[in-house]
Amino acid sequence: MSETVIYRDDVSVELVKSSASDADVIWAARVSTAGEQSLDEIGEDPARSAGLINYLARERHGSPFEHTSMTFFVSAPIFVFREFMRHRIASYNEESGRYRELKPVFYIPSKERKLIQVGKTGAYTFEDGTPEQFEITVKAMKDAYVIAYESYVKMLEAGVAREVARVVLPVATYSSMYVTMNARALMNFLSLRTSREGSHFPSYPQREIEMVAEKMEAEFAKLMPLTYGAFEKSGRIAP
Repeated sequence: MSETVIYRDDVSVELVKSSASDADVIWAARVSTAGEQSLDEIGEDPARSAGLINYLARERHGSPFEHTSMTFFVSAPIFVFREFMRHRIASYNEESGRYRELKPVFYIPSKERKLIQVGKTGAYTFEDGTPEQFEITVKAMKDAYVIAYESYVKMLEAGVAREVARVVLPVATYSSMYVTMNARALMNFLSLRTSREGSHFPSYPQREIEMVAEKMEAEFAKLMPLTYGAFEKSGRIAP
């Protein structure tokens, strides 16, 4: 195998494009009562209308938050994307194993990743594993990844199509995608894919997709601080 196998325990998220500000929410909301005069809000300081944003979030008047757009470039294991794409409130374009040779980059958990599930489905928690369990887990994963990628390369070298050869690769293989959401959709995603004390509806996401969500949330908080604050005040419920 000519390529060096790379093991990662992280994800990466980059905000590549945005048209999203608190002011966008305000002028979209004002049209209800001001009509064409709502255009006067464009370019105004949104801080003077923070109360309006809090009201919209609290009372779940969500459509003004949809007049925004954020595009992220995400690098994560394929199993994260399969969970991500259950959210049918975003636009996705993902790296294709049909059209390019996939690199041997695979996910292994960090030592901080809790390994043991306690309880039954719908009412369980995760606890730390022992050093022995962590060692067994990482070794089993690495052994499987090497065998899978060697088989993938063997088929490619024999002339087998990429779309066929990729079948042997695990969902721990890293992929990349662009995802575009508006603020309302992003708040819905964050409410479901992060676990926070004080959330009105508790959520129990898989840790790896939560890692992605945390990085997206940090960008959102910087872009739209008033909207983000209202999201927090309302118990992290999407309007």
